Amino acid sequence: MKYIRLLRIKHYIKNIIIFLPLFFAKELSAADKILILCSGYASFCFLSSAVYILNDLMDAEKDRLHPVKRLRPLASGEVTKAQAVWLFSACLILSFVFHINTGHLKGAAVLALFFIMNVLYSTGMKKIAILDVLCLALGYVLRVQYGGILSDSEISGWFYMVVLSGAFYLGLGKRREEIKMGGGIDTREVLKYYTYAFLDKNMYVFMELTIVFYSFWAVSQPGKMMRWTIPVFMLILMKYSLDVEDEKIGGADPVEVILKDKMLMVILAVYGILAAASLYF
Repeated sequence: MKYIRLLRIKHYIKNIIIFLPLFFAKELSAADKILILCSGYASFCFLSSAVYILNDLMDAEKDRLHPVKRLRPLASGEVTKAQAVWLFSACLILSFVFHINTGHLKGAAVLALFFIMNVLYSTGMKKIAILDVLCLALGYVLRVQYGGILSDSEISGWFYMVVLSGAFYLGLGKRREEIKMGGGIDTREVLKYYTYAFLDKNMYVFMELTIVFYSFWAVSQPGKMMRWTIPVFMLILMKYSLDVEDEKIGGADPVEVILKDKMLMVILAVYGILAAASLYF
């Protein structure tokens, strides 16, 4: 169990967006592409775990000062640094092996860029205001790019903007809640450069941009059905915003927010069904 927690397996939910380019390209029936994306998904998941382990190795001392992060396997001492290094190496190897099965060289470049960006983040960029959130946001963009390459699906500019602005919304909200929860600069140095008001305002600016970009993307799709997903998409962002304002749920971690709110998961499922009906029927 301690190793599973170190791998942050529940965060693999973020990598599901790798399948979005194929889904919106109306090619979910292409079994060969599905198999390639499954290998790519496994590759990205192992690479994500390697990144999480690296970050935990770098932050173990500071995590011990955090009310929640002190319970992480490395910070609590459940897992030794030597064990973490071995697991980190195994994740990198497995990521490489699964990607080889996809047969896409360009995809390897995206994985390499994702890894390098996160190494830079862990070793210094997370201490630089704005750049830290940019790194978080670009991680989502690279996931979509990777999925588009593996499935050979064209991704529209509007859709990229939806992902980028939505990722900024989540990233700024994460930093805002870290200040709200009282983690302090002892556990995340970059927080000394932010104020709650700055993060709050910009978080909701990006929420509004995400809705605008999604609306432009939806109405640009063939037919008129996809535009009916716009109010559901708005509802998802509104419910998520309501959750991050709720102290019982907390919004420092988007994955935790989603997994704790059954109503939000139901709305997401409704969106998926409606979008699938709009595209495939």
